[in-house]
Amino acid sequence: MKIKELTKAEEQVMQLLWQLEEAIVKDILAKMPDPKPAYNTVSTVVRVLEGKGFIDHKAYGNSHVYFPLISEAQYKKFTFDKMMSNYFSNSYESLVSFIADEKKLGIKELNELTQLIDKLKNKRS
Repeated sequence: MKIKELTKAEEQVMQLLWQLEEAIVKDILAKMPDPKPAYNTVSTVVRVLEGKGFIDHKAYGNSHVYFPLISEAQYKKFTFDKMMSNYFSNSYESLVSFIADEKKLGIKELNELTQLIDKLKNKRS
């Protein structure tokens, strides 16, 4: 299945569903920060997510309990790959350089990155 990009509202609902693991619309709404959107708004977002294949539901009478079909890890990978492709030409050197410059990493943080790279190299050899 091809993962699609989520809108901000869809991503907010997915974040809550990943936390809750399964929920009715009322549960999702209760976890949202104030000012809360209308129940119908959240219900619409949930139906859109179901249409996009991100979630499914189990019916219990008139209630629908929704649960994720796409894991948070799968969506993270999708968004990271998209960011790498669109903004860094799939170059990890460009990504690390951007982070180092943008976050104004000091010698300590750069050394920690180097140590992490060394650990990863050792794991793979």
